[in-house]
This record gives sequence, C-alpha cells and structure tokens, in this order.
Amino acid sequence: MQGTQPRENKMGYMPINKLLLSMAVPMMISMLVQAMYNVVDSVFVSYVGEDALTAVSLAFPIQNLMISIAVGTSVGVNALLSKSLGEKRQDAANRAADNGLFLALLGTVAFMLFGAFCSGPFFASQTKDPQIQRYGTEYLSVVCVFCFGMFFQVMLDKILISTGKTMLTMFTQGLGAIFNIIFDPLFIFGIGPFPKMGVTGAAVATVLGQIAAMALSLFFNLKKNPEVQLTLRGFRPHLPTIQRIYAVGVPSILMSSIGSVMTLAINNILMAFSSTATAVFGVYFKLQSFVFMPVFGLNNGMVPIISYNYGARNKARVKATFRYAVIYATAIMLVGLAIFQLLPNQLLNIFNASDEMLRIGDVALRVISPSFLFAGAAIVASSMFQALGNGVFSLIVSVGRQLVVLVPVAYLLSLAGRLELVWWAFPIAEIASVLLSLLFLRRIFRTVIDPMEEPQA
Repeated sequence: MQGTQPRENKMGYMPINKLLLSMAVPMMISMLVQAMYNVVDSVFVSYVGEDALTAVSLAFPIQNLMISIAVGTSVGVNALLSKSLGEKRQDAANRAADNGLFLALLGTVAFMLFGAFCSGPFFASQTKDPQIQRYGTEYLSVVCVFCFGMFFQVMLDKILISTGKTMLTMFTQGLGAIFNIIFDPLFIFGIGPFPKMGVTGAAVATVLGQIAAMALSLFFNLKKNPEVQLTLRGFRPHLPTIQRIYAVGVPSILMSSIGSVMTLAINNILMAFSSTATAVFGVYFKLQSFVFMPVFGLNNGMVPIISYNYGARNKARVKATFRYAVIYATAIMLVGLAIFQLLPNQLLNIFNASDEMLRIGDVALRVISPSFLFAGAAIVASSMFQALGNGVFSLIVSVGRQLVVLVPVAYLLSLAGRLELVWWAFPIAEIASVLLSLLFLRRIFRTVIDPMEEPQA
C-alpha cells in the first residue's frame, strides 16, 4: 500500500493574495493594537506633565534597543524555521525554535542588569533637569528589570508566525494591550485600591501586559502549534543553528538598533532648541507607529511565505508575494500621509499638547509625513532581503538612511538656528533609502530569485 504523503503547509499552495491577507491581516491588527498600547502610556503620562512625557521620550532609545534585539533575533528564527519547514526538515525547525528561546533568555538577563544598574546614569547623560531624570529613571528601571515578558512573547509569537498561525498572535498581543490599557490609569493616577505611582505606574502596566501576552503565546505554542515541538528537556545550545539565526538576525538587530542611535542623536539636536521639541519628536514616533506598525504586520505575514517558498524553490510565489506586499504597504502609507496632513493638531491634542507643543508639532508632522510615500516600499524590500537570507542589505539601507543621511542632515540644518528646518531631514533620508533599496532589489532578483529552478512535480 502506498504511503501517505505529508500534508503540504498552506504557504506552499494557497493563492498568494489570499494567503498574504490571511496571514498579514491578523498581524496588522495585532500590530495596530501594539501601537495603541505603546501610545496609551504616553497619553496618560502626558497628564502627569510635560516633563514626564519628555522623560518617556528620552527612554525610547533604550526601549527600542531592547525591542530591536528581541525582534531581530526572532526574525532570524522565523526565517530559519520557515525555510526548514519548506525543506521538510522537522528536526532543524524544532532546533531553531528551542535555540530561539535560549537566546531570548540571554537578552532578558542583559537588560535586567542594565535596568538595575544603568538607568540613572543614562538619564543623567541626557538631561540636567532633575525632574526629568527622576521620572525617566523610574520608568526605565521597571521596563528593563521586568523585560522577560517582552523577550519571550516576541520569540514565541514569531514561532507561531513561522508556521502560518498569525491569527493566534492577534490574540496574544490583544491581551497584552487590554492589560496595559486597563492598568495604565489605575496605576498612574491611583484609582480605587491601586496606589498612585505616576510614571512608574505606566511602566508597571506595560510589563504586566507583556507578561500576560507571553503566557498566552506559550499556551498557543504548546497546545495549538503541532508543526513545531518545543523540547527544552536536555536542551544544549546548538552553535551552527545559532550562527544561522544570527546570519539573518544580527543585521536585523543592528538595523533596528541604529534607530536607537539615531533617536539619541536627534534628541540631543532638539534639546538644544527646547525640551518641548524633544517631546514633540517623541509624540511623532508614537503617532507614526499607527502607520508603520500595520506595514510591519504585513511584513511579518510576508516573510514566512517568502522564506517557505524560497526553501521550496518556488520562484513565482516569491515574486508574487513581494509584489502584493509593496502594493498594500504603499496604500497604507498614503492613508497615513493624508491623516498627518489634514489633522496634525487633533493628533497632538491626544497628548494634552500645550500651545507651544501645538506650534512646533503642527510643522513637524506636516513636514515629516511626506516621507511615508517612500517608506512603504523600502520597508517591504528590507524584509524581502531578510527573508532570503540577505539581511546585510537591510542593514546597509538602514545605516545609510539613519546615520549617513538623517542625522548629519538634521545637524547641518540645525546650524541655521531654525527648528522647522530640522524636520526636513526625514523626507530627505527616506528618498535616499528607497533609491538604495531599489539598487539592492535589482541585484537580489538577478542573482537569487531569477536563477531559481522550479521544483519538479
């Protein structure tokens, strides 16, 4: 009797547009929810005072670095795991997941130590204002010391995404958001039996949401994800697997971490004008996440499809996935551009904006938002490079945009003594980014995708 053929994963046969939407839409929703609860912190903190909002803005580079390491590592796991499944190598897929959890633990330990010993010195280096220093140290210490929820949630969610179960991650991130939104006002303002903790309360609400999301994601992986078996009993780190994870992950980590360096540099440039300008920059980053997070969610749905079909040597499906992703990303960015151009003051007033913040922020949002037109395609291209194991291209584009163009141009424009000129560095940098991305895409298609031989039936 003929043996039963293993069932093909949906990433290998479902029509691409339907597949991409089925995998990306849940991720886009969950990323929007993620953006919402990132913004909620700042919204409630803004009612503590502008100094508190500035402190949270100054903490962003360290939070971004922490998230960059967690997400970058999990991107490497995602690409390796999906590719292994496409190649029908179950042992390799399981090994990628187990080593990913080990790497999440290492990241947790590193940032727990930073939170315990370095939060105060970090804020002392950023500002001389004692109130901002106090607020920032309180907030950052809690977020770092209890970062295990974030590290393990990100990794466990990426394991779900690797097998096409993006719908489940919508529930994990949704639960985290609900926890954060509920507990933010309770801990910040001391409602009912909860203590009034101010800025520290915002950090407590954040980590509680992350821990809740981590617990649900672990449950889903153990009970709802049979394509990957997490077998930590007798686990030993597997160096070749870790090397393959970081071949994709390190460029992704560096690429995202560069955002921390860029933010530190821009904060220093803006602090020379006023702390309000720095607060506006922080608010902009929170607001733009509502535009960029859906595109990142789209990419999270795209990467395993491309990695799987790259492993299966299905050139046509790789190309089609990329094409649809660019179209959807550009459409999202156009909607974001329209909102930022038409409603800048309404967006700023969400954060209890002062008259000075409105004056500065109106110009900032109108000048920066045209960069969205170029950012969508560049972000999708960057994820395409990572999915095909060429993360170094993503790194080069990110370094070029943020450190070679954005920061130097912003500094040079600041020398004119006019704050409104500094914001023009963002669209200038984004144009440079998309041009470099197009150059690398041409090479990827010529050397990696076009030469692929279609598998025999």
